[in-house]
Formats: sequence, C-alpha cells, structure tokens
Amino acid sequence: MTMLRRRFLGALGLGAMVFLMFGQSAWAAEKRPSPTKPVRIAVMQFMHETVTFLPFDTVTEDFIYEGSPARGDALLSASSYHISRSSMSGFVKVAREHANVDLVGIESPLGSKKGSGSGWITKEAFEHFVDKMAADLKAQGPFDGAYLSLHGAMGVRGVARPEAELARRVREVVGSKAIIAGTFDPHGNEDDEFLRYADLAFTIKYYPHYDGYLQGERAARTLIRSIRGDYRPTSATRKPPIITASVLQWTGASPWMDLVQRALTWEAREPDVYVNFYYGFAFADVVDAGMAFQVMTNGGPELAEHIADDMANTAWRLRDELVHGTTVYSMAEGVQKAKAAVKEAQVPIVFADHSDRTGAATWLLRQVIEQKMGHTLFGTIADEDVIEALRKQGVKPGDAFDMEIGGKLDVSAGEPVRVVGTVNTVSGGLGRGAAKSQLWVSVKFGDGNVVIISPHLHQNRWPEEFLEIGINPADFEAIAIKSRVHFRRGYYDNGYAKTILLVEPEQPFLGTVRLEALDYQHLKLDHLYPYGKNLSYP
Repeated sequence: MTMLRRRFLGALGLGAMVFLMFGQSAWAAEKRPSPTKPVRIAVMQFMHETVTFLPFDTVTEDFIYEGSPARGDALLSASSYHISRSSMSGFVKVAREHANVDLVGIESPLGSKKGSGSGWITKEAFEHFVDKMAADLKAQGPFDGAYLSLHGAMGVRGVARPEAELARRVREVVGSKAIIAGTFDPHGNEDDEFLRYADLAFTIKYYPHYDGYLQGERAARTLIRSIRGDYRPTSATRKPPIITASVLQWTGASPWMDLVQRALTWEAREPDVYVNFYYGFAFADVVDAGMAFQVMTNGGPELAEHIADDMANTAWRLRDELVHGTTVYSMAEGVQKAKAAVKEAQVPIVFADHSDRTGAATWLLRQVIEQKMGHTLFGTIADEDVIEALRKQGVKPGDAFDMEIGGKLDVSAGEPVRVVGTVNTVSGGLGRGAAKSQLWVSVKFGDGNVVIISPHLHQNRWPEEFLEIGINPADFEAIAIKSRVHFRRGYYDNGYAKTILLVEPEQPFLGTVRLEALDYQHLKLDHLYPYGKNLSYP
C-alpha cells in the first residue's frame, strides 16, 4: 500500500478502511452469478419427423394413446419410451443434479403412433397440442426457463416453421427474461428462426444418434448457467445450399464424419462453444429443408460468426463427396449380390431398404421370391388391413396363411405380394409405447423365409429386437429391414453383418436418393446442390 493511500485511509478511519479493502470484493461477489439461485424450468416435448410426401396426414388422435400426452413426472420420465439415452433423459438427469432447480413437466404429446411413417401434421393437431402446452405453462408459471425436446423436421400444414412457432408461443407465455433452450435431431430442417425466440439449441451430432443423452446434458447445464447469469448466449447460423437423402448421411465414414469431427474440434478449442450440424431432412417439403450450422458462444458474437462461416464453407468444399459418396443398389442388383455373398459365406447379410417410408413396400420381397433366395427374414412389411383381418380371425401360430400383403398405400409401396405359408408367431409389437399393444404376425414361407407383418412402419436397429417376438435372427442368412442408417448401430458397429447392401427400387419413389423425382411445392430444389445450376457459396 502506498504512503499516500495509508494517509488517506487513516484520515477516513477504520470503518472506511474496512469498506474500501473488503467492500469492493463483497460488492463484486454480489454481482457474480449465484450458483444456488432457485430456478424453475418448464419441460416440454413435441417431436415429429414428417414425411410430407406420404398420402395420409398425421392427426390429433395419432398422438393420443396410453401414456400420451404426458405431464409432470410422467413426462420427465417418459423419455425412456423412445430410448433411455435420449436428450430428454440427459436433460432431466443433469438438471436434477443442480441445487435448487425445479423441473415442471408441461402437458406434451409423445411420438405419433405411426412413428416416422407419418405424413403432414394437420394444423388442427398442431394447434390442439400447442394450445394445451401454452395453457399449462400459464397455469403453472412463472418460470425462469423452458426446455423444448424437439426433432426439427416437423411439417405442419399452413405453418412454415413449426419448431420456431412453438418457441414463439412459449416466449409469449414465459416472457422476455426467461431463457429457452431446445434439443434437436440432426435431421432437423432449421434456419435462424428458432433462435429468434429461443436462446439455445443443442443438436445430436452422430448418425446413428449416439449422443442424444450428451446433448440433453449440455442443454441442462447451459440453460441453468444462462438463467443464473454465468452464460450469455450469442449465436450465428449459416445455411449452405446443400440437400441430401438420409441414407447418404452416415457419420461413420468420410466426408460426413469429417464435418462432425470439425465441429468437435471447434468445441475442444474454444471454451463454451457449441456447434450444431443439421444434415437436413429432404422428405419434408418445407421452405427451410437442407443443411444448416448453428454456433453458440458465451458472449462472443464475432467468434460465433467465424466458426459458423468455417463450418459452412467446409461443407461446401465437400459437397460432391457428401452427395455422391454412397453406393445404392437396385432391388434386383441387391438380391444378386446377396446370393453371391451367401456362396462366399459372407453372411449374415443386411438389406437396408432405405427408401420405404410407408413400411408397406414390397419391391424387395418380390425380388427375393422371384430370384428364389432363401433363409431371409423380413422385418417388417406394414399392412394394417391384413393385421386387422387376422385379429378378427383370432389368428394363432400354426394357422395356414394365404394372403396378399403390403403395397397399396401409394405407388412407392408397389403391389401386394401373395405369401403362402404358416403363421409362425403372434405377438405385440417391437419398440416403444403404443407398439407394445399392437398385433404383429410373422409367417414362414418358401425356403426358410419369414416375413413379419406389422400395422405400421418399423425401423429395426438391432438384430436382438427380433428375440422379443420369438424369432431368432441367427436362423437366417439375410435380414431385410426398413432403415436408413440407424441399423448400423446394431449391425455394423459390432461387426454383426458381414455384408450390408443399401437398396431402393429402380423407380425414384418416395424415399429415393433421386430427389428431383419428388413433387416439391414449398422447397425450391433448384436453389440447392446438386440440383441447381451454377450455384455458389457464400
């Protein structure tokens, strides 16, 4: 302490000295964020990946079944209905580890009974659930923050950006001071609209989606920090003009893994930086379909802009590999290659019929029959009418079976295929929620083949799932599933499948990689690579 300062303090007296020595630090402590400030957070969910080209709408009743909608603790624990390591699970777990944090489950719909085989959500259905959410928010408020568990590829008739609209409606209720955070699937079709009304977004990076739980953890931690003043969200969004079919987006190989790694590298280099990589969902005919990047920083707008530019420019440089780096076979070629793989003992084989968005497509089933391939398990062919007819008959294992199955729903599903055989199993469905109460029937036919008939599309991820309904996947040389990339979790990462064949019909139907064949009304496909001419970026 200088002589002048000592004289000054002596003149002021001991009390003033104590204030000047300690008062400033006490004042600063008051200004620092309190790590135990009581916090109330509203928790909501409205997730849907909408295939707008399907010939049927998703209506209010599709979200209403035992357990859905959910509210309170039922919602906070309902994340296990989909996968125990979901974003909601991670959010709830970490939020509850913080002191003085109260989570309030707001009445929310869970998934559609039709799963990802769902068409446009009607505006009536959207408004029905959003109105209920808003009313419950008002009734249980006030709140310091809100968490929205979302997908990002929801398509609602008459609502251009449903997730952003939901955030806007939530903002109206919770007010301008509350912090709003959302978690998203990487197949979200997002731009900067959501973050006009919300403060934070966290997107799963991997496909298959391994890190949902992690992103939920991040959302909880950063939301609470923001509410308590320790994180000041700033963001930047970039949308390079690139669109791709889902089957091309596997992050287990370059170049998709390279973009994920670049995002992770930025997050490692810069504290408090989060990089979202939306691959986009091409089968939703919406104005914001296609790739996007969002970057969030703690009070660093220039850094957010720099990283967003870097990510988008890198994607543009890799655009040709992103679009053309994956081999897809026709159904006939796929079966021929599978038969060759059987001869070379490269089994088990997985046929991934990535293009079937209804679940009812019969193109591969027909080729297996025509080319006399045996020991193939089809999991599944969707046919609600056949299931209902079998229910009325009181179907049981051992019954003779002679019916046409599949097809019919639209041209992409093909024609029904006659299957003659014996009922093998009768069970509830595989998977989550409402599926368990459904009737599923499997039929033995041909040379050791089995086809599972389900009421709706089922996207199989694990061979072990079939054990739940009494079918051992080890009994088959090939398994034919309706899946894009998620199946690689249970068939590739563990080395289960010796041969993997991505197949689609020769005709560029609904889920095709040839997007130019789809009748887009809202999306301008010629504004996006690889369909537009002379495109440039930025």
